[in-house]
Amino acid sequence: MVQQSRALWIPACVIVLVVVIDLATPPDVTSAPLLMAAPVSAAPLLMPGGIVTVGLVSMAVHAGLAKVDGTLGWHHGVPNQVALLAVTVLAVLINRTLHRQHARTRRALHVAAVAQRAVLPRPPSRLGGLEIAARYVPAENEAMIGGDLYVVQSTPHGTRLMVGDVRGKGLGAVNAVCADIGAFRYAADEAEDLAQLVLALERALLREGGRRGGLEQQEGFTTALVAEFSTDLNVVRMVNRGHPPPLLLDVHGTATVLEPSQEAPPLGMVTLGDWVFPVDSFSFPPGSTLLCYTDGITESRDAAGTFYDAAARLPVLLRRGARAGTRVTPSQTLDALVGDVRRHAGGKRQDDQALLALHRPSA
Repeated sequence: MVQQSRALWIPACVIVLVVVIDLATPPDVTSAPLLMAAPVSAAPLLMPGGIVTVGLVSMAVHAGLAKVDGTLGWHHGVPNQVALLAVTVLAVLINRTLHRQHARTRRALHVAAVAQRAVLPRPPSRLGGLEIAARYVPAENEAMIGGDLYVVQSTPHGTRLMVGDVRGKGLGAVNAVCADIGAFRYAADEAEDLAQLVLALERALLREGGRRGGLEQQEGFTTALVAEFSTDLNVVRMVNRGHPPPLLLDVHGTATVLEPSQEAPPLGMVTLGDWVFPVDSFSFPPGSTLLCYTDGITESRDAAGTFYDAAARLPVLLRRGARAGTRVTPSQTLDALVGDVRRHAGGKRQDDQALLALHRPSA
């Protein structure tokens, strides 16, 4: 109701403007063509009842102005009244067409949101003693599904996770995301260690590329960070396959980049031969937060072309939150990071952004 009352000001201003123009011009100048803009402007803004009201008011205003000008009659007045009536009916039809299109768009967005939750389900807020938060920010607001992924799972071997970015865009990338997440869900429970889990993911990605054939079979790959927490949460082990290294935030908010001890290519890059990938272990004391993200964060640039540096910016953001006197939650950390990246890039997103934060409570 509030939005409709505000939208009513636009056709009302059109009618007032027409009255002013008509009174300021000679009597033989008709205002009917200008009055037709009032119901037309109401078509995308008001409901049918409001459009009809604007049309009737326009006809009444025209009749009054024509009577003042002495042009109300069969020669000018009646044809103009009929034209206003026809334009009002046309405006109602346009409104119904726009309403149906908007309804279809809303249904499509709802289906896309449901599909995104099915393809990329949000992890639970608590799992295995960890507080978890996740965000997916598409490069385009309308494209709710892309090639970035995250998944967290409690397994007999501890809490395991994967953050990745598949090659390509569109449905091909979505198919690869589904294959990666499906393979992780199965292998995370079965693999005895992290190396076996990564090998299982590699084989699944190669099988998917073989089924798709063509360029995807030769050049399909996924940059991935695969990690697991020990059962006591004191250690986090990870394998980095060509993915941006994560950040470790300690209890004081200091950020440390967890670089891999040896570079390894993305999953599926069989053309580069066989690689030995290390399993790196890092201490994860109480109060720590592991922050993982895709290259949509690290490759965001400002107007001068400077890349975003999360390791330098995050401690500043966390100190601002700490001054408020409350603990910064993983969800608040991700919100602050996404907002800071958006400001750094001037509101533009060059690529999809997938973020995952896992926090170990202090006590």
